[in-house]
Amino acid sequence: MAEIPDEEFILKTTSACAGCSASLTLRYVTKAAGKDTVLVVPACCTSVIQGIYPNTAVDIPVYNVAFASAAAVASGMSEAFRAIGKQTNVICFAGDGGTVDIGIQALSGALERGTDFLYVCYDNEAYSNTGMQRSGATPLGARTTTTPLGKNEYKKDLDAIVAAHNPAYMATACSAYPVDLYNKVKKALSIPGPKFMHVLAPCPPGWRYPAEKTIDMGKLAVQSGMWVLYERESGKLKITGASKAAMKKRIPVEDYLKQQGRFKTATKEDIAVLQEHVEMNIKRLEKEETGIC
Repeated sequence: MAEIPDEEFILKTTSACAGCSASLTLRYVTKAAGKDTVLVVPACCTSVIQGIYPNTAVDIPVYNVAFASAAAVASGMSEAFRAIGKQTNVICFAGDGGTVDIGIQALSGALERGTDFLYVCYDNEAYSNTGMQRSGATPLGARTTTTPLGKNEYKKDLDAIVAAHNPAYMATACSAYPVDLYNKVKKALSIPGPKFMHVLAPCPPGWRYPAEKTIDMGKLAVQSGMWVLYERESGKLKITGASKAAMKKRIPVEDYLKQQGRFKTATKEDIAVLQEHVEMNIKRLEKEETGIC
């Protein structure tokens, strides 16, 4: 990881849970963005892990805003900076609850207006900050405090919704692959206009696995195809990083699910459906990459 700078903007005094990959994601996002950056953070885990006022573990300006308003605030902020000739990076850093569900209208509006900003959704697949309730990003079969027997619905396809807005750049990433994450953020911030990144952020207490297994969990997600790394620039999709290798030889989805207590009640039928969904999604992405749609 020699290409990643040593300078830290997320200090060691966060109040994150042990093994928190959301804070790890934020660490590499800010390393890529640099000092001339402002974070816009709606209600989410990051509202808490940054520290308790008047102390903070974040060494760049942070605006903590209402749950639904992050992208709207970022739109005004970006316009204000550009009006005075500043190219300060404006980055929304929001969880899946504040993106897939509560904040999706503001995100859609900002993308439609062509806001010059980067929106990062770190996805731990539930409302983790308030006790791990089900969100639109929770996978089929996963247990949460509001789906104790497992969720009955599919995970919302946020990336398809964002792609329909034709942003200047969009990508997926995972905290277990920091170089891929870092490079995509750097690339996104070099492109004017609206950018979106969807980052898988495994959560030890919510997913019910040992804290020291966070990196392993992210890698299993990619190796099984449950999470595919890609980028879409000017409408053209490219599968990237570890997902290129995973396309040729994937591990069974069950190998990923069985490491997590949240899938303890998942039935064989649930697992089979998830495996089928992975196969269909990968075929769709491969066809798009080759231009066969």
